[in-house]
Amino acid sequence: MPAEIPLEEFAETPAAERPSAGPTPHAARDLEAVYDIPVTVSAVLGRTTMQVSQLLKLARGAVVELDRKLGEAIDIYVNNRLVARGEVVVIDETRLGVTMTEIVKTERGG
Repeated sequence: MPAEIPLEEFAETPAAERPSAGPTPHAARDLEAVYDIPVTVSAVLGRTTMQVSQLLKLARGAVVELDRKLGEAIDIYVNNRLVARGEVVVIDETRLGVTMTEIVKTERGG
């Protein structure tokens, strides 16, 4: 199960003491080669499961109930891997954004 680390606590922890201490200066230069690789970031408001017959009955204006409550944190994925949770914010009259409130640390197996 992923461990949750509040973003404020993560930011205030010295890099050497963080769970993944981060790259050394030499390794940081080596990582520059991957900085321009695009990744997909998704913010998931919630999920639901329904039968195909229910899906086919949906029409314009139909409401699909999700598994989240109003005000509950949303999941933030990078390349389909859960990395954080956050809150929806309004950017301007036509756009939404996400404020990250906690980092999700996953155990790496292998």
